[in-house]
Amino acid sequence: MNKGKITFGKISANFGENSQKIEASGSIGQVSSFNVEEIQHLDDEVEKEREKIQNLMGITSFGKKAKSFDVQELMEQMIKSTKAEIPQTPVEEESDDDDDDDLIGPPVPTDLENSTSEKGALEKESDSESDAEDSQVFIPHSQEATMIHGNKAVTALNLDPSGARLATGSVDYDVSFWDFAGMDSNLRSFRTLQPAENHPIRGLYYSGTGDLLLVISGASQAKVLDRDGFEKLETVKGDMYITDQARTKGHTAGLFGGGWNPVIKEEFMTSSADGTVRTWDFYNGGKNHKTVIKCRGQNGLKVTPTSITYNREGKIIGCGCADGSIQLWDLRKSSIAPATQLRKAHLPSEISSIRFSHIGNYLLTRSLDSTMKLWDIRAMKTCTKEVGDLYTRYDTTDAIFSPNDKIAVTSHSLDKGENMGNILFYSIPELNLIKKIPVTNSHTIKLAWHPKLNQIFVGTGNGMVKCYYDEKVSLRGATLCAAKMHRKTQHSEIVSTQQVLTPHALPLFRQERRKTSRKQMEKDRLDPVKSRRPDLPITSGQGGRVASSGSTLSSYVIRNLGMSKRVNDDQDPREAILKYAKDAEENPYWITPAYEKTQPKKIFNDSSSEEPPQKKNKPD
Repeated sequence: MNKGKITFGKISANFGENSQKIEASGSIGQVSSFNVEEIQHLDDEVEKEREKIQNLMGITSFGKKAKSFDVQELMEQMIKSTKAEIPQTPVEEESDDDDDDDLIGPPVPTDLENSTSEKGALEKESDSESDAEDSQVFIPHSQEATMIHGNKAVTALNLDPSGARLATGSVDYDVSFWDFAGMDSNLRSFRTLQPAENHPIRGLYYSGTGDLLLVISGASQAKVLDRDGFEKLETVKGDMYITDQARTKGHTAGLFGGGWNPVIKEEFMTSSADGTVRTWDFYNGGKNHKTVIKCRGQNGLKVTPTSITYNREGKIIGCGCADGSIQLWDLRKSSIAPATQLRKAHLPSEISSIRFSHIGNYLLTRSLDSTMKLWDIRAMKTCTKEVGDLYTRYDTTDAIFSPNDKIAVTSHSLDKGENMGNILFYSIPELNLIKKIPVTNSHTIKLAWHPKLNQIFVGTGNGMVKCYYDEKVSLRGATLCAAKMHRKTQHSEIVSTQQVLTPHALPLFRQERRKTSRKQMEKDRLDPVKSRRPDLPITSGQGGRVASSGSTLSSYVIRNLGMSKRVNDDQDPREAILKYAKDAEENPYWITPAYEKTQPKKIFNDSSSEEPPQKKNKPD
């Protein structure tokens, strides 16, 4: 067999007077030509122009001088480099010999030929396995931290958008607040309260700004708390005697779900057992709902929306109902009928969770019929994939998307014969099981996978909250407090004073001996002032305490508040003063002795000896 001749283009250098060109043919291509003389002529003109400007301005140099290049030398260097890049392979000449048909080089191994045929078949399997491995590596589960909420099932769990705080709710009516920056390795909550008194907590939802927390309980009124747990809003309660729910201002039955609008920060929604979903405005004070959606079953009667959610644009509300149906309501249209409705999405049982994907067009639902289904919003007639045999005991069991929408995570309850609760990770959209993480010897209920922290939080049936994280891919959150050592409070040093017994000391420096606390208490008990003894009852007389202290109210005040001695108000005050006149005259003590030496002699007229003055008559 004759082989074709392999030829390479020729590179020629012809630097003449008129043109300087580099020509190349074949696989290298053609290089454009340059006129060296024209380039040198332009350089001379530029240099002359520069000299004129320098002479005109009177300076010796004008900026930095441009670097000059020798074009011919550059061309020679380019030719050498081009030759060096061409591979020096031997060129075969045409010949009519039979030796041309012989193989050149060693023969190909047979093992290599067999492996190349199998390589194509294994490529598809390796691609699918690599995708599964990538998804598995993305799951942060190398380390865990445990937070104790109480001893009852944790049925509500949520983190604020920044990932600084965690709120957990339980069937024991308590809501606990956790601050990761302020906790240490003991992992204790900084505040626990009961916002709905004797109603279990069914849902907790932080607003888009993280400053408000929506509390959904078994009561008919939802509450909004601030970051520290203080109440900011309580929705109004509707009139249960009105048949048309659209004419009442609020819910008339217990709540089931809620959530904040991801776009409008002041808007939130609630669903109730009265068969309605109501949207509220925070700045309205919860006095009246904005819109009301009435969910109807196939028989036309009301049906309870057990789980609700907003889509990522905040324009569509997804409702999972108690009859196993899915209803999608478009807020841009009329709220009379749903935009999309699927009656037999699940078996006639409550849908415990419904979630929209973060970016794609998927919808994930979890039901009490022990199934989890993945739906495509563009084709809702049939589900994309389904996973069964997931026993569910609590009607708040979660199913969520991962932050990158590549994994679906769900929890399940313990069935008979099981002793370990797990969380399950499935790939999307195939819903193939990727990972199974054992959590605790109880049910797993609520889930939260924070996109910023890249940490997974699990609420369990025994009152614990498990946090799974990886030091390499997780940030802040539990990593701040898991390694922080608990510091004991340093008590201030108190020097106890000891009594020194000095029996022979002088009375001025002698200290009274301390009595025991029992003897001191007995002594204080006998003192009516220290023991605060009430007034003794009056056994005789009339008029009560006022009459016993005096005839007037002022005497009673003086007797009890002003003076300790009793004042006798029955006598005449003039007589009470004059009875001391004889004593003062006989035994002067205050005034008379003070003026004995300095008082002058008394000079006064004796009016008894003189005659009374006579009146003078007026002259005529």
